[in-house]
Amino acid sequence: MTQVPIRPSVPTLVALLLLAGCASVPLDSAQEDARGKQFAPPPPDRGSLYVYRQGPMGAPVSLGVTLAGRPETRLAQDTFVWLEPAPGALDIRCAGTDGGADTSVNVGPGETRFVEVAYRPGLMGSRCAVREVPEAEGRAAVLQGKRAMGP
Repeated sequence: MTQVPIRPSVPTLVALLLLAGCASVPLDSAQEDARGKQFAPPPPDRGSLYVYRQGPMGAPVSLGVTLAGRPETRLAQDTFVWLEPAPGALDIRCAGTDGGADTSVNVGPGETRFVEVAYRPGLMGSRCAVREVPEAEGRAAVLQGKRAMGP
C-alpha cells in the first residue's frame, strides 16, 4: 500500500495558527457567567448593559474597553461583560494599538442594551469598532461567549 503524504491547505494552517495564538482574559466564575446569561430585568432604578466581542477576527489580540468611565477591562474573542448602571447616557470606548472607537448608549430605567466591540485590522496593529446592536443579536452573542471579569 502506498502512503500519500498529507498536506494541510493554507486556510487550515491559518486557522490552526489563529487558534494557537488566541488572546485570553481573566474570566468570571461559572456561577456569574450563568447569572449574566439569564437576562434578568434590572431593578427599576437601574439599567442593564452587555458589551461583548464575538468571532475569530483578531483572535490573538485582546481589546481594552472602558465602560461609563470605569477602569478598563479587556475583551478577547467570544467574551462579554455585564453591568447594571444608573440610567442615562453611557460612554463605551475601545482601544487597539492602531486606533480606537467610542459610542454613547442611553440606558433607561429597567432597560437592557447590547453593544458589540469588534476587532478591525489597522495599518500598524489593531483597531476596534463599537456599535449598539438589536437585542436578539446581542443575546445570541452573549449566550455563545464567556463572561470576562469586568469593571
